[in-house]
Amino acid sequence: MKIGQVQLTSNLFLSPLAGYTNLPFRLTVREIGGLGFVTTDLVNARSLLESNPVAVRLSATCPEDQPMSVQLFGADPGEMREAARAVRELGAAAVDVNMGCPVPKVCKVGGGSAMMMETKKTAALIRGMADAVDIPVTVKMRLGWDDQNITAPDLARALEDAGAAAVFVHGRTRQQGFSGRVSLEGIRAVARAVRAIPVIGNGDVTTPEAARVMLEETGCAGGSIGRGAFYNPWIFSQTRHYLKTGEMPPEAALEERLAIMGRHLDRMVLFYGEARGCRMFRRVAKMYSRRFGPANLFNRRVSLLRSRAEFDEIVEEFLAWRRRFLNDEGELLPQFQPRPLNASFLAGEGGADAEEPIKVPAGPIETW
Repeated sequence: MKIGQVQLTSNLFLSPLAGYTNLPFRLTVREIGGLGFVTTDLVNARSLLESNPVAVRLSATCPEDQPMSVQLFGADPGEMREAARAVRELGAAAVDVNMGCPVPKVCKVGGGSAMMMETKKTAALIRGMADAVDIPVTVKMRLGWDDQNITAPDLARALEDAGAAAVFVHGRTRQQGFSGRVSLEGIRAVARAVRAIPVIGNGDVTTPEAARVMLEETGCAGGSIGRGAFYNPWIFSQTRHYLKTGEMPPEAALEERLAIMGRHLDRMVLFYGEARGCRMFRRVAKMYSRRFGPANLFNRRVSLLRSRAEFDEIVEEFLAWRRRFLNDEGELLPQFQPRPLNASFLAGEGGADAEEPIKVPAGPIETW
């Protein structure tokens, strides 16, 4: 598929998630495969124009990170237009406008989900950005402010007319936040409202099966995965294989997971420095370990990670400790196997075999 003139190798997207979709993570997921397009963390347009170090780091990219988009937050048309030009100069393949963030600090200044309540004003802002740059301008929205104000279909049509090249829609309202079920019917209404541009569905895509259901039941052109990717960075390669063949590939072996984790940490250290990179990696490592089976020792040790060398020591100690849970063939005993992936685990459903819900992470909004 294409976003404007940008040709993609996959219709699977990494959703922006504040505090997580940094350059090291994006490169790590790309290494695993199956991913077609990525978007950065939410970047304050004014801060980017002022060369604020936080905004500059959030929008950092490299050739191996392409194609990618920088997601901007802001409501001032002039600032957003100039920020789009700045994003173009940074080498991004596209610029995305956030209309979905439910955080009060964003909405109260007219950004995020609040933009969905001002169709004419928002369309004019997008038109100005699209006229200012020669790269695609896309938007990320929710279904509306609340159940009484479902504005996404009409807004998507208006933004297409204004020059938007694609619409990413999270199938919840601003009032819902990340609670409750995603509305596939709501996403389908948005997909039917536009004439030609692709609509990419987002929300609760946590397994390859859930991605298939999203695509089939909504008619959207692609699927965007957020929290599910942090729980399982292999989800893009697994989903692409499943959509092509109808067969579920095996889960990544522990050795592969540990190797990828090591390379991810290497990128964090290179990008942030060893001390900060290790501190930030602590929470990421605990997400990886959810597919390890018993991991109490690993989680306890990695929560205090201070250096790259210490990570290797933690892994070595963990592998020795883990042997007590293995059979003679070196496989985890049945009672210690990780629970099956469950398509509704984000909602905490599915009974005893459901995974613990992933908490919505706090992002760097307070540092803007």
